[in-house]
Amino acid sequence: MPDISIVTPSFNQGRFIERTIRSVLEQEFDGRALEYVVVDGASTDDTVEVLQRFGKRLSWVSEPDRGQAHAVNKGLAMTSGQIIGWLNSDDIYYPGAFRSIWQCFAAHPEVDLVYGDANHIGTDDAVLEPYYTEPWDFERLKDVCYLCQPAVFFRRRLFQRIGGMDERLHFCMDYDYWVRAALSEAHFEYLPITLAGSRWYPENKTVSGWAASHAEINDVLLRRLGYVPDRWIFNYAHVVLRQSRLREEDRLRFTILVSALSMYASLRWNHRITPGVLGTVRHWVGGTVRSSLQQAWAR
Repeated sequence: MPDISIVTPSFNQGRFIERTIRSVLEQEFDGRALEYVVVDGASTDDTVEVLQRFGKRLSWVSEPDRGQAHAVNKGLAMTSGQIIGWLNSDDIYYPGAFRSIWQCFAAHPEVDLVYGDANHIGTDDAVLEPYYTEPWDFERLKDVCYLCQPAVFFRRRLFQRIGGMDERLHFCMDYDYWVRAALSEAHFEYLPITLAGSRWYPENKTVSGWAASHAEINDVLLRRLGYVPDRWIFNYAHVVLRQSRLREEDRLRFTILVSALSMYASLRWNHRITPGVLGTVRHWVGGTVRSSLQQAWAR
């Protein structure tokens, strides 16, 4: 039986997937057994040719699927390791990641999920910035997704308890999974070691669908928590405006529009304008109006 199982969902990522695969297969972790499964959604680029080059060092399928979450679930069902990792076909693990993870799980048998640090990386693997992480706190997770998906590993018993990814989701199936795990009273452990690189580039699904991603996050939080925290309401409003290319330098117009969008979002998801949203909007508008009047008088 393998000690660690890694699943990679893939679709038309031929330019990255070899680096992804090598980052898995070149791991060394004290002679432990590795199981690696790539679930490809019938890619039309050179992905299958890349997979074939690795022979029996990994298992793979290439066939139509219903999206990323479905591909991950297919891969999880094909594996048997007690520790599970999910690595997208454009992300990478750093050397030593598996050894660090294995040692952490071995030292903490009560822990269900371990997450570490990660970097946002560009197309050439160069580090763009660290991914923001912090020690475990479920209340904070409700406001900030500070777990970087490729730097997360969990025990099979968690998968058996809460199931796989929600196949209705296209952007935030990982955040949804962390929230579901926390609600099931899973034990989380933060490991302050950089384990993975999460690729960040214009064609990336999350980057190109930023507003849709935030809307889906709000849907998830409403479904799981029964409400959407104010911080995600404000995030959604800011992202929508930024994608509209409205310049923040036009402070008065930007403030009025982001305030209106925040109140709309609060009504849309929480069915009311929460006191937190209303108070923040009053502060924004009041401060911007005062600043505009002072500038006008100074002229």
